[in-house]
Amino acid sequence: MSLLLVVFFPFFAAPFAAAISKLGRLHAAWLAGVTSVGALSLLFPEALAVFAGQSIFYQLEWIPMLGMNLSFRLDGLGLLFALLILGIGLLVVLYARYYLSAQDDMGRFYAYLLLFMGSMLGIVLSENVIQLLIFWESTSLSSFLLISYWQHRQESRSGARMALAITGAGGLALLGGFLLLGEIVGSYELTSILESGEIIRSHPLYFPMLILVLLGAFTKSAQFPFHFWLPNAMAAPTPVSAYLHSATMVKAGVFLLARLFPALSGTPEWFWLVSVAGLITLLSGAYIALWKHDLKGLLAYSTISHLGLITLLFGIGTPLAAVAGVFHIINHATFKASLFMAAGIIDHEAGTRDMRRLRGLWEFMPYTATLAMVAAAAMAGVPLLNGFLSKEMFFAETLHDIDLPWGWLLPTGATLAGIFAVAYSWRFIHNVFFNGPPTNLPKTPHEPPRWMKVPVEILVVLCLVVGIVPNLTVAPLLAVAASGVLQAPLPEYTLSIWHGLNTAFWMSVIALIGGVLVYHFFSFFFALRQSSGEWPAMKTLYNIVLNKLFNLTEGVTRFLHTDSLQRMVWVLVVFALMLGIGGLIGEPFAFTGERALLPVDGVSLLVAIVIVLAAVGTAVLHQQRLVALIMIGVVGLGVALIFAKFSAPDLALTQLSVEFVTIVLMLLALYFLPQFTPGESRNWLRARDGMLALGAGSGMALLTWAVLTRPYATIAEYFLAESVPGGGGHNVVNVILVDFRGYDTLGEITVMALAGLGIYAMLEGLKLKGSVADFKADQWDEDKHPVIMGSLTRLLLPLALLVSIFIFLRGHNLPGGGFIAGLITAVALIMQYLAQGTTWTQARIPFDMQTMIAAGLLIAASTGLASWLFAYPFLTSTFSHLHWPLVGEFELASAMAFDLGVFLVVVGVTVLIIVNLGLIHTDSHSSIPTRNKIR
Repeated sequence: MSLLLVVFFPFFAAPFAAAISKLGRLHAAWLAGVTSVGALSLLFPEALAVFAGQSIFYQLEWIPMLGMNLSFRLDGLGLLFALLILGIGLLVVLYARYYLSAQDDMGRFYAYLLLFMGSMLGIVLSENVIQLLIFWESTSLSSFLLISYWQHRQESRSGARMALAITGAGGLALLGGFLLLGEIVGSYELTSILESGEIIRSHPLYFPMLILVLLGAFTKSAQFPFHFWLPNAMAAPTPVSAYLHSATMVKAGVFLLARLFPALSGTPEWFWLVSVAGLITLLSGAYIALWKHDLKGLLAYSTISHLGLITLLFGIGTPLAAVAGVFHIINHATFKASLFMAAGIIDHEAGTRDMRRLRGLWEFMPYTATLAMVAAAAMAGVPLLNGFLSKEMFFAETLHDIDLPWGWLLPTGATLAGIFAVAYSWRFIHNVFFNGPPTNLPKTPHEPPRWMKVPVEILVVLCLVVGIVPNLTVAPLLAVAASGVLQAPLPEYTLSIWHGLNTAFWMSVIALIGGVLVYHFFSFFFALRQSSGEWPAMKTLYNIVLNKLFNLTEGVTRFLHTDSLQRMVWVLVVFALMLGIGGLIGEPFAFTGERALLPVDGVSLLVAIVIVLAAVGTAVLHQQRLVALIMIGVVGLGVALIFAKFSAPDLALTQLSVEFVTIVLMLLALYFLPQFTPGESRNWLRARDGMLALGAGSGMALLTWAVLTRPYATIAEYFLAESVPGGGGHNVVNVILVDFRGYDTLGEITVMALAGLGIYAMLEGLKLKGSVADFKADQWDEDKHPVIMGSLTRLLLPLALLVSIFIFLRGHNLPGGGFIAGLITAVALIMQYLAQGTTWTQARIPFDMQTMIAAGLLIAASTGLASWLFAYPFLTSTFSHLHWPLVGEFELASAMAFDLGVFLVVVGVTVLIIVNLGLIHTDSHSSIPTRNKIR
């Protein structure tokens, strides 16, 4: 249970952080800090068990029939990332409190930060890969909000859109990969997947699945050629960069590589795809970082390079390379987060991040300079710092295949990347803190507030102590994390500072000396690079592809979504007809089956003839809109009678109620339209549409005939048998809606509520004129609210509400339910609006429709959540029989609360739409009262 709380604690705290900031700017920071500490305290007991060699699992059933459950696991790898997410997250919370200005909305910032924190925890602690994907996409959305936090800046908005587009596309590929992975293994649980490595690697779907999974990982971790989104995301505030783009979000991709390492690695496909992408990213990121003048730009590309290093280690595929990859994940998070924070301090106190202007800051900020130099030295791999240890392990692992013909490429590329890393790290130190006096700084630099330096101090101290005494500090965490990656015994390795004069040591020496020399001749190399011109930027290619996609979608939209409703219907019908014909091509098919036909009675035949004639009359007389509306009503009434004949009274009642509401809605809409539809001037268009209608109608008739004249299996028997014992109700339709398929109903009323609110938003404040040609002022009755009609509707209201309550209460066992009762209540209220007027009716309704809709959704969702409290799947209902005095035995079902939510949503949405449409009507004529805002 604690794992569930750890993941969802930040989600629960996020809205409170946004709200509490109104009490004071620092309240949100305190709440975010308490949330991080609280999640760490919940994680602590479980962490002790993981260090003792256990893996913790927790599962909460949700939809067991579909295999969908909330499943969490905590092993060494999950523990490492959870500690990074919460620990560095806590430091970022403290740092951001001093970084953000008085004009920045702290509540919004910390709410976004907590949403991202919870999403990352969901990724690293998920046991189910589909659940992992949901949290994966949640990180993309929450990071979009964080990157675009400064919404007034164009670069923030464009950077956020780019990050969302690239990582979102990768998430879509990852979905396909996970679906294939689940198809191969037969389960979406990580435990089963990690145990099925041999099955996965030998399966024919392995390669396409691997491609899709790697696309998801590479886009999230900014691997070549998807690396370009990360530097553009640097438009975010520096606390976001320190958290998302060094320690957490960009680590999600390498986390996925580590998590699936036992199942997917060990094949040539894995080696070549992962290691080549990692090597190219390592070299290109390091090379580009060397030339960046912006501090965050340099750190962004160096981050890309180090992510490539980690990816390359997992691509090598040996157990020791995986251990080195995990070790560098830890070290990179500490020195890169501290460097981003130091860059933020410099920008905050000096007013710029341009290294061409930042010089000699040692004189003004010696303490900050010392912290930044230690962190930069760790990034360069200087001995006695943590970066040196993991980089030496990396150098050693690149020698694994040195005897192969191409084996020299990896150590050569690794050494070259090390040279670049030393060069850009030394440039960071020398250009910013020395190299003469500063040039035209916006403000005089000085040391930041004391507590703003604390997070940097903590991280820099970690760089030092891990580099000096690794066995006393990081060794236990590295061991359990690497065990979680390998799911096997660890290989032998040591974390000694000195391993002798081996090849890896000399590679480190070459990197250090070569980096210093490259920086010493930086001006020469910079001039040479300028003369060679710029390489084609991936961002340019991205913009070209994006523009092509926009042009394509605009063309499709222009073709389909025009002012001609006729064209849109025509395209839809033609497409459906083509699909139907395509299904019949190439295979013999008999439209008439062997099932015997039912006898036809006179009444049914008469109703069918009336429906057909009404339908034909609607088409023929469609130009007379009122007549066509009456014909449609006849068709609806006939359908209700058909439902009644075939023992579906619930559907019949629903159809009648919907028909009434629809007719009222259409009558209101007709006010804004001419009484007559203009005639179609071209005969060939009528002929075309007639042929299309004949083809589509004949096709549907033949398809219906083919289905109904054949025996078919049905699930009705299951619902009939389980309705009473499983749902506690004899009305099978209602039991299906509120119990067996309650999740569907919850989704439907949610969509209905959104549609109603959307329509209200479009109608609010809208002023339209009716058809002046058809409705003259002298045609309106000056008696706006006839006394007889008003008196009758007032008398009928209590009766209608009583009928509604009766229909609602009996719905679980007899025809009725929340939907029908809601429509009856909505009709009764609409009649009051029509008869008494808006002002009179609204004054007597003590609540607004939006509140009713929200209450309905909340009640329905709470009914589902309540089942979790009793360890049952979501929306599991229960029932009991109670004995009441005078009444006798009475059944009480929890589904009644869910039905109440349906009732409230139906009433709220129906009244909201129709009344507000009617209010536009009232605005259009002086004899009708002016519009009052209906809520």
